[in-house]
Amino acid sequence: MARRRKPRVAVVVKRTSYRKFILEVHDPLIARLLRRRDPTVGRLKQSHEDHESTTREVEDALDELGAEIVFRGGPRARVPPRVDLVITVGGDGTLLAASHMLGDGIPLLGINSAPGHSVGFFCGATKGTVKKTIERALAGDLSTTELTRMRVELNGKVLHARVLNEALFCHSSPAATSRYILGLRSGQEEQRSSGLWVGPAAGSTAAQRSAGGKVLPLESERIQYVVREPYTPAGGRFRYARGLVEPGEELVLRSKMREAKVFLDGHRIVHSVTMGDVLTMRRSDESLTVLGIARKRRV
Repeated sequence: MARRRKPRVAVVVKRTSYRKFILEVHDPLIARLLRRRDPTVGRLKQSHEDHESTTREVEDALDELGAEIVFRGGPRARVPPRVDLVITVGGDGTLLAASHMLGDGIPLLGINSAPGHSVGFFCGATKGTVKKTIERALAGDLSTTELTRMRVELNGKVLHARVLNEALFCHSSPAATSRYILGLRSGQEEQRSSGLWVGPAAGSTAAQRSAGGKVLPLESERIQYVVREPYTPAGGRFRYARGLVEPGEELVLRSKMREAKVFLDGHRIVHSVTMGDVLTMRRSDESLTVLGIARKRRV
């Protein structure tokens, strides 16, 4: 009888602020604040200890379940091909960063390593439930959610095809007015505002909702756009203040700013945009497979 192959698992682990600033770079400011028990760093050490404990729990569980850890690294490292499962240990931010490295069909399981200190909306397990959840994931018994991602192009060149939460298009200075022309279907509108949020359903519970957008069903294939703080003449309103981009459609933004930026899934991925540049945003062909999202969060 042929020997059964061990499951190949990649483990993506968050680097905590405590590890970075205290254990690695020995930042004197953070160390001084910790000694003074300053409230701005009050959770730093406990969050780190919880995270380290959960990381050990994940590694022990994989060992006991007979899985092979073929990769262990940070959320921006390149995950090797041909893995059966990717596990992130951290919170939603760790899962988000790791998702940029994953194409279609690779299952992703998030483990919220410090639920008292981090958000784990997309995570399928926390400390204490790790082994059981991983066992179900490897057996194919966990619920699967296919999340739509967004493709962003600048002047016809692809900037990113795996945007999961949102893009923010705005002036380089947060104090300056954003000026652009928004085009959708056969219409267009010149706008002034604080910028524009654009993103798939996964990001609709965060910045999009805070700016006045709708919460979309998690498996929706639509893209939502929401204008931030629209500046209109007294009594006026934009026709395209917020709305949905259907699959097969694209949102076109023409910059009227010399110094603008487009931020993709947070502040780390950023591209400069200038006068006359054209941004195009549409549903990506690459979805993301996430395991274990609670049913109540999928509707």
